[in-house]
Amino acid sequence: MLELNNLDLAVKLLKKQNEMYQPTSFWAEASHQINKEIIEVGVEQFRRTPTALSFFVPGYGPPTSGLSENQVDSLLQNWETAYPKDKKSKQTLKHFLTGKQSALSDYRVFLASYQKNKLPALHNFSESTYGQPVEQFEWDGKRYSRSALNYLLGMSFLKQHLDHEIPKTILEIGGGFGTLGEIWSQAGIENWKYIDIDIPPTQFVADYYLKSILGSENVTSFEEVKDHETIDIKKLKPASVLCSWQIEHLVGEVDLFVNFISFQEMEPHVVKNYLTHVERLNTKWILLRNMREGKQIQKDGHVGVRTPIRSDDYVSMLPNYDFVESNVHPYGFETVDGFHSELQLFKRK
Repeated sequence: MLELNNLDLAVKLLKKQNEMYQPTSFWAEASHQINKEIIEVGVEQFRRTPTALSFFVPGYGPPTSGLSENQVDSLLQNWETAYPKDKKSKQTLKHFLTGKQSALSDYRVFLASYQKNKLPALHNFSESTYGQPVEQFEWDGKRYSRSALNYLLGMSFLKQHLDHEIPKTILEIGGGFGTLGEIWSQAGIENWKYIDIDIPPTQFVADYYLKSILGSENVTSFEEVKDHETIDIKKLKPASVLCSWQIEHLVGEVDLFVNFISFQEMEPHVVKNYLTHVERLNTKWILLRNMREGKQIQKDGHVGVRTPIRSDDYVSMLPNYDFVESNVHPYGFETVDGFHSELQLFKRK
């Protein structure tokens, strides 16, 4: 009950904030539905609720793949009827439809990128089962989801450019359910800090997830610092999950800023405001992964953005940063319909 009270408080405070810190058109209805599902089934099952699986718990199979669970079941049943004795072909089809083959491809890239004796030690990672996941796979005795492999591939890309630098303090905006914090907690880095800035209710979910893994004593929640005029990064616990508007109160310095697949769902002026604060915190490295072509425009009642942000827009928003490199293959992703989820790396001048 106390946890839900904190969710209710966060949602009420959100409504009082500047529109730049509230859900944009892409997320407005989804936020309402996620909040409703958390109340109805409990945050303990967030990784199997319909809206979460469509918005911030990505998978390799349905619905992220573009197929529904019913379509997958129908295809498998029809195949079984047509070829009842051909077990291998059904297994091949099942691996494709459930996303296991795509997940294995990402896992192989991750393994191939292994850099021995160099921090962060990404290959220590194995994902927890908090949230009752339905989108996990296991290889070599370790668990991985699409969320985890997205970040592990992105960090592997970053690691190629770090030389002997080790980012200890990470700031993320729109961190999903806290996967990057979980990865960094296992990366063998001393005195690490991870700060996730997000809108409720996803902020509430990430808070639950990281507290389940790390213990409440190691996670700063938004309500602990909600009345602070300044939030000193050095004084935060190893992991922190704060609400969107609290970025204005952060003081200190950041080694690495990360945004994966959520700036693309915001409006340009919202992203520019967030990046202004990222720069204010003297952030050294910026790692983005977003759609090169931008997200679809909202129309005819379908979810979308009003003004898409494209890759070149991030470059123009970061005049005090050098563009280092971009990547789609092998660390990003190309969709079946030809769109590019592109990594972009920037370094402060």
